[in-house]
Amino acid sequence: MSTDDASDRRFVHSRLIDATPEQVFRAFSEPERLARWWGPDGFSSTFEVFDLRPGGSWRFVMHGPDGTNYPNANVFKAVEPPDRVEVEHLSEDHHFVLIITFAGQGSQTLVGWEQTFDTVEHKQLVAPRVAPANEQNLDRLQREVAGVNKSGAA
Repeated sequence: MSTDDASDRRFVHSRLIDATPEQVFRAFSEPERLARWWGPDGFSSTFEVFDLRPGGSWRFVMHGPDGTNYPNANVFKAVEPPDRVEVEHLSEDHHFVLIITFAGQGSQTLVGWEQTFDTVEHKQLVAPRVAPANEQNLDRLQREVAGVNKSGAA
């Protein structure tokens, strides 16, 4: 692990969503819903294991728009419904920790997205892909929550 200041190794994004923290958290905690929005634009996911509890495993394959498959292995470090989830992405060459928070603001939720890499160099290397992908993830989450709220299923 690098001794650099963590803020130099971190991407921070946020999004205000028109739904309660419980409604937004459900879009993360229900695997069929999470699979609909997780990943950047054009990607889909097939979940193999989704054990949403501290120490639980989350393994899935992201399918790229070009047909490339990207296996992902993660462990949940913290799960605090409906406020916070911490995920460690287990990879020797692309390791990071992602903390997602769901903070109520009246009838809305401020979703925080904080992704920290091991080194500044790795963060800089992946920045051209990861920074826009994180925003696309939040876009897709927002659409998922809005679509369910519109249908009355939330």
